[in-house]
Amino acid sequence: MIMKKRALVSVSDKAGVVDFCKGLVENGFEIISTGGTAKALQQAGLKVIGISDITGFPECLDGRVKTLHPNVHAGLLAMRSNLEHMRQLESLNINTIDIVCVNLYPFKATLESGADFATCIENIDIGGPTMLRAAAKNYQDVAVIVDPADYGKVLEELKNGGVTLETKKLLQYKVFAHTAVYDSLISNYLASQLGITFPDEVTFAYKKAQDMRYGENPQQQAVFYNEQIIRKGSLSSAKQLWGKELSYNNINDANGALELLKEFGSTPAVVACKHANPCGVGTGESIYEAYMRAYNSDPVSVFGGILAINGTVDKDTATEINKIFIEIVMAPDYTEEALQILEAKKNIRLLKIDEISTRREKSAFDMKKVYGGLLVQQYDESLLKDENTELFSKKAEIQTTQLADGKTKTVYGLGVVTGRAPTKEEIEALMFNWKVVKHTKSNAIVIGKSGRTTGIGMGQTNRIWAAQQAISHAGEEAKGSVMASDAFFPFADCVEECVKAGITAIIQPGGSIRDKDSVDACNAAGIAMVFVGDRHFKH
Repeated sequence: MIMKKRALVSVSDKAGVVDFCKGLVENGFEIISTGGTAKALQQAGLKVIGISDITGFPECLDGRVKTLHPNVHAGLLAMRSNLEHMRQLESLNINTIDIVCVNLYPFKATLESGADFATCIENIDIGGPTMLRAAAKNYQDVAVIVDPADYGKVLEELKNGGVTLETKKLLQYKVFAHTAVYDSLISNYLASQLGITFPDEVTFAYKKAQDMRYGENPQQQAVFYNEQIIRKGSLSSAKQLWGKELSYNNINDANGALELLKEFGSTPAVVACKHANPCGVGTGESIYEAYMRAYNSDPVSVFGGILAINGTVDKDTATEINKIFIEIVMAPDYTEEALQILEAKKNIRLLKIDEISTRREKSAFDMKKVYGGLLVQQYDESLLKDENTELFSKKAEIQTTQLADGKTKTVYGLGVVTGRAPTKEEIEALMFNWKVVKHTKSNAIVIGKSGRTTGIGMGQTNRIWAAQQAISHAGEEAKGSVMASDAFFPFADCVEECVKAGITAIIQPGGSIRDKDSVDACNAAGIAMVFVGDRHFKH
C-alpha cells in the first residue's frame, strides 16, 4: 500500500484556511475535511475528501460524532519508524495523516455572549481536542496546527523539503497549551454553575497581552497576561489612546487606583495613586472639583503618579493635570479639547476604560503567587454590600467583666463607643476615609474631611508610625479632620496623636484587648469613635 500525503482540516475560525489548503495541495497533499470547512474549501474550488469517505461511517448525532474513528486516529498515531505499526495500517487499509489543522468550537465566545447552559455545553468540542492531542503525541510524524498564525511557517518549510522537527515540537507545545486553556475555561464555568468556590483542583486561563521591557526592576524579565474572559472596567479592557507601552509597575499601580475608584460608584471621583497606594483622593460635584481635591491632598506625592477618574476628562481638568508630570490617566472618556491638551505631553499615557466603575464579578478572586503555591481569596467587598450609617448613631453595647485578679475586662460591640456620637459632617468624612483606608497598604491610617483626604500613612510596621505619617502629611489640615484605621488600635497612643493634631472623630474595627484605653482617651478629649467590625488589612 502506497501511503498518500494527507492533511485533515477542520476549523471553526476559517480565516486564512483556504489559502493554507491551496498551499498544501501545491505541496502534494490531499485534503480531508468536515462539515462547514469542507463546504468552504469546495466553494473555493478545492478538491476535498469528506470525513465519511475516510471512516466509512456517516456523521451522526448532529455532528457530535464524525472524526472519532480508528481510520482517523490510527492514521494520526501510527509511528512511521515502527514497522509493526505500519504493517497494521496496511493490513487495515488505513492511510497515514501527516498534517492536522484544527481549531476548536468557540466555547469562550459562547460564554462571553451570555448563552444559556445548554448552548455552552453544546459548544464543548470533543473530536477536535482528541485529534489535536493524538497528532501532538505523534509529533515526530505529524505536524499539528492549532494557531492560524502558523500557516505561513508550515507552508514555507514544506516548500523547503518538509516541516522540521524543531517546528513540530513547537506546534506540539502550542496544542497542549491551547487545550489546557480550553479545558480550564470549561471546568471553571462548570464550577461556577455548581457554586463551587474553591475547587480541589483548579487551573486558570490567561493570554499574553504584552511583553514588557522589564519587571519591577531592569534586571527582571516580565510579561502581562490578560484573563481569557475580559472583565468589564478592568485594565485588560483598556484602550490606550496615547503614550508608550505600560510598564510592569504602571499596571500594578494603575490596578490599585482602579480598585479604590470603584468604591465611589457614580459620584464624581479622582484617585491619585503612587506605588499602588492612594496619595490623594477627592470627590465633588464635578470631575474638575474632585481632581483639585485629590491633587491638593498631597501635591508632592502626586507628581509622577497615576490618576483614575470615573467621569469624562474635560478641558479645565486636563489643563490642571498638565501642570505636573503624571504617568497615566485612566478615564471612561475625554473631550476632544482635553485630548489635545494632554497629548501635548510626550510621556503621559492615556487610557480609555469603558464602564470604569463596574463592580467586580462574583467569580473574580484575589490571588497572590508565592514560591511553590498560590494564595486565593475572595475580594474584600464588605463596603460594597452595605453602606448604611446605622452604626454611626447606634450606641455600642458594652460588657464589663470582673476578672479573678480583681481587674476588669471591657468588651465593646459595634457602633458608637464614646459619649459623643459623630456629627452628620463627620459621618460623611468617616465613610469617605473608610473607603480609602480599605485600599491602602497595611498598617494604614487615613485622615481627611468630607470628599477629600488630607493625609495618608501606609505600609508601616506599627500603627503609631502610620498615624504619625498621616498627620505629618496633613500638616495644618489635620485639624478638623477625621481618622480611619484599617485595624484596631493596640494602644491609646494613636488617639493621643489625634488629640494633639485636632482630629475630631475616628472609625476603626475595634476588637483590641485594650479598646477601653482608646475609648477613655477619646472621651477625655471629646473625640467621637465608632467601631464597625470589619478589618481591612491589605498586604
